[in-house]
Amino acid sequence: MTHRLTQYAHGGGCACKIPPGELEDVVRGLTAVAPRDPAGELLVGLDWGRIAATNALSDVYAMGGRPVVAVNLLGWPRDVLPFELAADTLRGGRDVCALAGCHLAGGHSVDDPEPKYGLAVTGIADPNRLLRNDSGKPGTPLSLTKPLGLGVLNNRHKATGERFEEAVAVMTTLNAEAASTALAAGAECATDVTGFGLLGHLHKLARASGVTAVIDSAAVPYLEGAREALAAGYVSGGTRRNLEWVAPHADLSKVDENEALLLADAQTSGGLLVAGEIPGAPVIGELVPRGEHTIVVR
Repeated sequence: MTHRLTQYAHGGGCACKIPPGELEDVVRGLTAVAPRDPAGELLVGLDWGRIAATNALSDVYAMGGRPVVAVNLLGWPRDVLPFELAADTLRGGRDVCALAGCHLAGGHSVDDPEPKYGLAVTGIADPNRLLRNDSGKPGTPLSLTKPLGLGVLNNRHKATGERFEEAVAVMTTLNAEAASTALAAGAECATDVTGFGLLGHLHKLARASGVTAVIDSAAVPYLEGAREALAAGYVSGGTRRNLEWVAPHADLSKVDENEALLLADAQTSGGLLVAGEIPGAPVIGELVPRGEHTIVVR
């Protein structure tokens, strides 16, 4: 069967871009904010509207790196939502990137039926001091730098409009300090906890490292209201798919389904899971020699 992908697009190529006049209205007034202590000088780049997501920068921090330059990616339903909202989003992203010391070098926009925001980020790191997800060693504790529960709270917000300030604060906190603290403590193995949930990202780490991860479920921190949101049924399909994927590789016999779902909760801009003990982060388990499962939850 032949699939013609152009059938599924509402426009063609760069003809989908937001019209330049309208785009200028969006970015007007978004003046430059110089990055704090940047790694170098940006020689060529458009100083217009920027969007950033703390989540996009997290991939660099998860490897012990430093974001250097990013490109904005903006999709906007121009006939549905006012551009003032897009400008506010871009302005917030600009401020986050400035805080991260990351240049923004222009970007791309698309007239899209669904609003989308993001960054393509390039970072640098010392190849001899990387945080990798395949270098975990038995006998190493596991530390988690942000609490879980972002997925169920975001799902509740989407359905009800309730605002959870603690969740917002967690999602907008850069993982820069967590990464530098992990490196200073001599850690060599880490991953960030995002869309695959704690169990999903930990399964990938343990599988790649040839170890088993043992989790103390009572030690895992959660945001206030997370358990209530779960009990009320605000569980995303992504979280259920995470658990379904990990379950054959994990021993979850000591916890009930609700606890397992929270451990698999799909996070947005979650923290770092570090193989090592680092100041300020709770130890939630340890790595042990590979057994029958990649994960054992107690």
